[in-house]
Amino acid sequence: MIKSFRFLKPYFWWVILIFILVAFRAVTNLALPFFLGELINDMISSQLSMQDKYNSIIMNGLLMFGTTILGIGAILTSGFLESRVSSAYGRDLRNALYEKVQKFSMKEMDKFTTSSLITRTTNDIQSLQTMIAQLLRSVIMAPIMAIGGLIMAYVKSPNLTVFLFISIAVIIIFLTVLLFIAIPKFKTIQKLIDKMNLVTRENLSGLRVVRAFNTQKMQAKKSKDVAKEAMDRNILVNRIFNSIWPVLGLIMQLTTAMLYFVAVDQGLISLNSVFEPGDISAIVQYASQALMNFMFITMILTMIPRAAISARRIMQVIDSDVSINDPANPLPIKEVKGRIEFDNVTFKYPDADEPVLSHISFVANPGEVTAFIGSTGSGKSTLINLIPRFYDPTSGRILMDDVDITLYNQNDYLKHIGYVPQKGNLFKGTIESNIAFGQDITNESAVKKAAQIAQAESFIENLDDKYKSPITQGGTNVSGGQRQRLSIARAIAKNPKIYIFDDSFSALDYKTDLNLRNALKENIEATILIVAQRINSIKNADKIVVLDKGIIAGIGTHDELMKSSTVYREIAESQLSQEELLR
Repeated sequence: MIKSFRFLKPYFWWVILIFILVAFRAVTNLALPFFLGELINDMISSQLSMQDKYNSIIMNGLLMFGTTILGIGAILTSGFLESRVSSAYGRDLRNALYEKVQKFSMKEMDKFTTSSLITRTTNDIQSLQTMIAQLLRSVIMAPIMAIGGLIMAYVKSPNLTVFLFISIAVIIIFLTVLLFIAIPKFKTIQKLIDKMNLVTRENLSGLRVVRAFNTQKMQAKKSKDVAKEAMDRNILVNRIFNSIWPVLGLIMQLTTAMLYFVAVDQGLISLNSVFEPGDISAIVQYASQALMNFMFITMILTMIPRAAISARRIMQVIDSDVSINDPANPLPIKEVKGRIEFDNVTFKYPDADEPVLSHISFVANPGEVTAFIGSTGSGKSTLINLIPRFYDPTSGRILMDDVDITLYNQNDYLKHIGYVPQKGNLFKGTIESNIAFGQDITNESAVKKAAQIAQAESFIENLDDKYKSPITQGGTNVSGGQRQRLSIARAIAKNPKIYIFDDSFSALDYKTDLNLRNALKENIEATILIVAQRINSIKNADKIVVLDKGIIAGIGTHDELMKSSTVYREIAESQLSQEELLR
C-alpha cells in the first residue's frame, strides 16, 4: 500500500494543509467540554454572585460559540480538500494503470486477464480512494482526539481515568480479534469479484451462442453459484463488522455509568469535595471522545488491510515488468519502404511445451501481396501477430527494411502498419470516427476514399446520416460483413506502408472479396500480408507461404505450389473444382 502513496506526492502541501485543519478541528472539539464544564461549575457555585454567573455564561458561551464556528470552518475546508485530493489520487491511479496496460503485450494481458483488469481499475481503485479520504480525515484527528481526551480526563481526575483505560483495552482486544477473523475474507472477496466479472463478461459476449445451444439455465446457474459465494462471504464480513457498533455502544454506556457511580460512591461529588459536578460532565465527554476515537483508530486499522489488498493488486499491474520494451536508444525511422523479413523465427507461447512456429524465414516485398495459408492450428495468425509486436519471437529476428524491428520505438514503428483482425472491432462513435481512427486529424477525403476501396461506400451511402451514422460499442448495429469492411477501411485510411489482413475477408461474399482485392491492387502501393482460409482470396498473390504444424511447407505462386507443395495442393483440391484449378 505504501508504494501507492507515491501518487500523493503532487498533493503533498495539500495533505499538510488538511492535517493542520484536521488538527485544529480536534483542538476545538477538545476545548468544548472544558468550556462547558467551567460553565456548569460557575452556574452551581455558591461562592459566585449572580453577576459573576451571568458574566461566566456570556464568556464561556461566546468561547463555545466561537470555537464551534471555527471548527465548522475547518470541517468544511478540510472536507473540500479531502475530496479533491482523494479524487485526484484515484484519477492518477487510473491513468497510470491505463497507461501501463497500453504497453502490455498479449503475454501480460493473458497473465492478468481482462476481467481482472476491469476489477482493478474500478472496484480496487474505488476502495483505495475511499481509504485515502478516510485516512486524511482520521489519521490525525482520531489520535489527537483519543490521546487528548485521555490527557484531559486524567488532568481532571486520575482515579476515574483508570476505568477509561480498562474500557479502551477491552475495545482494542475485541476489534483485534474481529480483525484477524475478517482480513482473510477480503482477499477471497476480491478474487470472487474478478470471477463474477469474468462469468458476466463471458455470458454477455457469448449470448448468441448460449441461446443457440439453449444453455441459459446452465449459464444462469454458473452466475448464481459465483454470486452466491460472493454474497455468503460479504454477509459473513458484514455480520462481523455490524457486531462492532452494538458492542462498542454497550462499552461506552457502561463506562459512562461506571464513571458516575464511582464519582458518587467515593464522594468525589459532594458539598465538601473540590471535585465539582462540571468536572464529571467534562470527564464523561472526554471519555466518550477518547473511546469513540480509539474505536475509529481500530476501525481504520481494520480498513487498511482491505485497502492494502486492493493497493497490492493495482501496483502489481503498474509495477509489472513488460515483456516488450522500447530500446534505450531507438533508431529513427526515416523513409519506410515496408520490406518485411522473417529471419529464422521461432516462437513459443508462455508456459507452452512446444513452439507454435519453428525456423520461419521469408521476405515480403513492397508492392507485393504475400499470403499465408495452412490448416487450422498451423500458426498463421500467430505469425502475423509477431509483426506488430503483440508478441516477440522466442528466437530469430523480424526485420523492416533490413533493420530489426526491436531496435525501433514501438509507437514510431506501428505508425507504418495497418492491421485488420479477423473479428472487426469497432468503437462507439460514427462511421467517420471509426474509419479515421488511425489518423491524427480526420481527413474526410481520405476517409471516403478508404471506404470506396474497402467496398463499404455502397452501404454507407444508403444510410440516412451516411458517414455521420452512429456505431454502437463493438459495432453491434452493423452486420459482420459491414464491420469487416469498415475495419479494412480504417487500415486503408491510415495510409501505412505495411498492411496486415488476418483472415479479414472471411465475412465477405465472393464478388465483394474479388472487387476489394482488385481495388487494393489498383490503389495501394505497399507491402500486403494476408492470412486466408480460402484459396480464391489468395490465388493471385505474388507469393504464398504454406504453413503446416508451425513450419513452412512451401513458398511460391499458386501455379508453383500446385506442382511443388503437397499440403497446398490438398487444400486447393478440397476447395476448388477441377475447372477452377486450371484457370
